[in-house]
Amino acid sequence: METDESSRVLPFQLQFDKPVASQIKIAEWNPEKDLLAMVTEDSKISLHRFNWQRLWTIAQGRCITSLCWRPDGKAIAVGLEDGTVSLHDVENGKLLRSLKSHSATIVCLNWVEDSHLITNDCGHMAKYEDRTPRFFPPAPRVPRMPGLVSGDSGFMEDSEDSFQELTNSSHRRFNILCSGDQDGNICFTIFGIFPIGKINIHNLTFPTSCTGAEATYRLSNASIHKVSLSKDLCRLVVMCSGDLVEVDNDTRQIHMDGDVHGLHCLALNTTIFWNRKNELHQVAQQASNIEDLTEVVRTSISVMCKQWSDAMHTFREKFNSLSSLIVDHDIDSSPQEEFLSLLGGARTSPAVHQFLVNSLCEVGVKRVSKVLYGAGKELQRIVLDHLQPAAEVIAFRMGELRGLSRWHARYYSIGLDESLLNNATEKAGMLLVQVERFMRILSSVVQQFSNFFNWLLKCIKLLMSEPSDQLLPYNSELVVIFLKFLYDQDPVRQLLEISETDYDVEIDLETLERVRELVQFGGFTDSEYLKRTLAKEFQQMELSFKEALQRPFITISGKILCEDLLPLLPLSSLQESSSSMRIPASVSYYEDSSKASLSHQTCQHQFIDYISFKIPDESFSDIENCICIVRGFMHDLECLKRGYSSLEAVLLCIPSDYQCVDLSLYKDTQIVLLLNQATTTSESTGDGRMMILQASDLPFVSVSRSYKDVWRLKELKDSVAQLLVEDEKARTIPHSVIAPLAVSASRGVACVFAARKRALVYILDEDEDEASDAE
Repeated sequence: METDESSRVLPFQLQFDKPVASQIKIAEWNPEKDLLAMVTEDSKISLHRFNWQRLWTIAQGRCITSLCWRPDGKAIAVGLEDGTVSLHDVENGKLLRSLKSHSATIVCLNWVEDSHLITNDCGHMAKYEDRTPRFFPPAPRVPRMPGLVSGDSGFMEDSEDSFQELTNSSHRRFNILCSGDQDGNICFTIFGIFPIGKINIHNLTFPTSCTGAEATYRLSNASIHKVSLSKDLCRLVVMCSGDLVEVDNDTRQIHMDGDVHGLHCLALNTTIFWNRKNELHQVAQQASNIEDLTEVVRTSISVMCKQWSDAMHTFREKFNSLSSLIVDHDIDSSPQEEFLSLLGGARTSPAVHQFLVNSLCEVGVKRVSKVLYGAGKELQRIVLDHLQPAAEVIAFRMGELRGLSRWHARYYSIGLDESLLNNATEKAGMLLVQVERFMRILSSVVQQFSNFFNWLLKCIKLLMSEPSDQLLPYNSELVVIFLKFLYDQDPVRQLLEISETDYDVEIDLETLERVRELVQFGGFTDSEYLKRTLAKEFQQMELSFKEALQRPFITISGKILCEDLLPLLPLSSLQESSSSMRIPASVSYYEDSSKASLSHQTCQHQFIDYISFKIPDESFSDIENCICIVRGFMHDLECLKRGYSSLEAVLLCIPSDYQCVDLSLYKDTQIVLLLNQATTTSESTGDGRMMILQASDLPFVSVSRSYKDVWRLKELKDSVAQLLVEDEKARTIPHSVIAPLAVSASRGVACVFAARKRALVYILDEDEDEASDAE
């Protein structure tokens, strides 16, 4: 296939060349396994093995805009056009969780795991012990029933163990999922399931010193392109486009001279994630489990309400015909009065006689009785197997968070508020009280329905002059109570149903006075809880829990600050509005050997960032067909604060007969380039070329951080390095290639997609097996 290079050993062994049914727009390798996730133009996700065996394909039904793997490779995060981030199981593609943290299209995702194990203050390994299994059996699952789609709630679609795997294994190492949307919002989610912070790049300001004078800058009309969190969780690089404006003391924006709209990099300080990762880890695990169990309670109440409503619909459907018969016979009475007359033996009206003997009959009574009795039993099962165990574990975990909040020295700084958690813990306890009361009311209602149906069967037998000795006995007093208070009411549904108008449970004055007296003894402060329904109590508990967790969310968000900005290149509005406009770019972090001797506590100095991107020819009139690599943008921030700069960059000029299609930073500061051979005719597509070069060996030049000249990369135009394709490790690809370039640094492989709907997988490291063994 490549006879022109057959005389020498070719780098990058071609594993295979396969056709694809639809063009690929996003592709990401699994960080731990030889698995490739791909998104097609019709927004279907498919997972392939290294041998191109397809494992599964799922269709979201919504436009997919971004993709990334969880660091352990067991789950994949999918960003959608409507602002949703959904997590899927690697084994079968099932939905594990869905979060709606954004209201705009998600344009980028980045999931990073802490590079160090969690240690305590003495430097020893700190293992967070979840004490819940000591006191409780495994947490209950969300109940299922025909006709209820649990996936709509944002949780997995079946009862497999993968959801439990998501909530457990993801907690072994601290990790954070970063997601950015087109409105400039960046959300931070611990374990991919617990939101802990949110910022908007439009609200960030960054001071800088220019000729000795302090100035403050801001971005307006900005949109995010990439986010990249460092491996030590201390720094975040945000690549974005927008207008650079100066802000005066009166917060009025002053546009800088010249064209300031372009591509920029922001340096965000996220050291709060490193400094408080132990505390955040514990809070996130407790809180995320409470959220899981809250979903169990919510779905349990929903399922019970639906099942009971269906049973009562059957009852109403059968017994409403009695009201029609009463009207047809011109009787001025109600069904309850007619049944009471029958019970007292005063008279049997023609309407009641016709209803019992002809309309309802013995079969009808037994059918309705079976439906209601079965619904009552099912509701009791759901309470005992799902709702009550979930409420008990929620109360325990609330208590654990409450205990943590009392450790002010460690947890106050992340916003854990003791008073708010005290309130949430009390609400969790009140929910348990409501569950107990609901079970008593449900049992009483089912018993009274059963007694009423036993009486009706007796009446039907007597009216038909049939023997009734084999029938179950009934209690006449309970029949009276049923007819007066239950026949046309539904206390069970009132306790379960969320209504727009608040429904208060009637409580006698003596009971209310006793509750108020108990409050005086301490332990709880709410004396009105008995007036609330089970559904309303759950609402209040969930609201108090969200209020308690909103404080850490706001606190962490306020501690994520912008420390620097690097204007990269100007962009015209025409460039950015063009649908075909895509700037190949990559951001990664590598361990800096020069800082290896620093202590573990100063770990933020151990990684150096590399930012690489293709410079559009329209950006600079005197810089064409070049790739820029910037390093040290966030490196050694302490030195930066003291006035020293470590920012370096290099411009790499691509030969005129090639065009850069995509690029990716690779391991050991290498960069993989995907090039297309330039052609002179529109009919000829030309060949592609993939190559690796060592970025750290390039002639980097120091770049000033002065804002006198906004586009500081123009300083490099006189020191451009020429890329010699023949001297680098490169291989010709017999197709015209397109983005994306999917490169796996952990597995040493790359997947290239051809314009003619083909996928080519190459092994980048010939000694990959030996390298893996060495690790």
